[in-house]
Amino acid sequence: MDQFLQHLLNAVMLGGTYALLGIGLTLIFGIMRVVNFAHGELYAFGAYAVYLVVAALGLNFFFALVVAVIAGALLGALIEIALLRPMRGADIDTVMLVMIGTWIVMQNTELLLWGGVAKAIVTPFPEAPLVIGPVSISWLRLFVLAAALILIAASYVLIHRTKLGKAMRATFQDADTAALMGVNIKGIFTATFAIGSALAAAAGALLGPVFLVTPTMGDLASLKAFAIVILGGLGNITGATVGGFILAFVEELGAGYVSSGYRDAMGFLIIIVVLLFRPTGLFARAERVGCAVAAGPVPPAHPHHHRHLHHRGDESQLAARLYRAA
Repeated sequence: MDQFLQHLLNAVMLGGTYALLGIGLTLIFGIMRVVNFAHGELYAFGAYAVYLVVAALGLNFFFALVVAVIAGALLGALIEIALLRPMRGADIDTVMLVMIGTWIVMQNTELLLWGGVAKAIVTPFPEAPLVIGPVSISWLRLFVLAAALILIAASYVLIHRTKLGKAMRATFQDADTAALMGVNIKGIFTATFAIGSALAAAAGALLGPVFLVTPTMGDLASLKAFAIVILGGLGNITGATVGGFILAFVEELGAGYVSSGYRDAMGFLIIIVVLLFRPTGLFARAERVGCAVAAGPVPPAHPHHHRHLHHRGDESQLAARLYRAA
């Protein structure tokens, strides 16, 4: 029982950062319809940003975390403006190739700048863990969990309680109608990619000190981010949050009771099971990105358009009501 509690505690810590990865990716896909293959490299970018500020510049660790998040947002905005904005209207295959190219360029740039040797980030936290009854947790991991939960809560507030969040949800429902209502679609896309990138960088900045920083650390993180989004349902923030904790819990149990060598395999095994029985994800619903809204129920789809979640007119009405509610 004590061992189970320890694994559960470790899973909660890891799940918070996994949730950040999933929320960032599902925001970008849900609103922009962009499959961001560079998401893992933005995660690695956050870790290297902390290493640069702490080890190379000798500045405060907590200041480095803030710098990493801001730098991730700025890099995400740059990628959207320079690479994705000119591709708007292009087919999804072309955009996917652009993002794969971005992933390769970013990873090789990190390899060129930092080399292939793993880097360790020094933190101000004591080495002695906090012992609570039969379980123990390092102070660093406790801080990582607290910071991740704060960022998750901030993401929910942003999406549900701000005008920007309402504009993002309206854009998700129907970009054309949102534009007619005065929403700056270009600005929303840039903000969305910047926020998603900042969350990925935050996850890397938090987990970098826990593990080691390498140029290839983003590869597995990217796969896990996609797995989390598949678990929770594309465009579903709540699903991405819960999916992150589910994936972490399955990995921890697999490592603890099966073999540490199967940690990652156990996580992807549950993805296969979910795809077999719930192809749209565990928490998929008709209204994603922000979940339920105050605009009221959406009329059911037209019988001749049963393959779509909403009739086009219903989407337009919902987008208009969403933005007027701002």
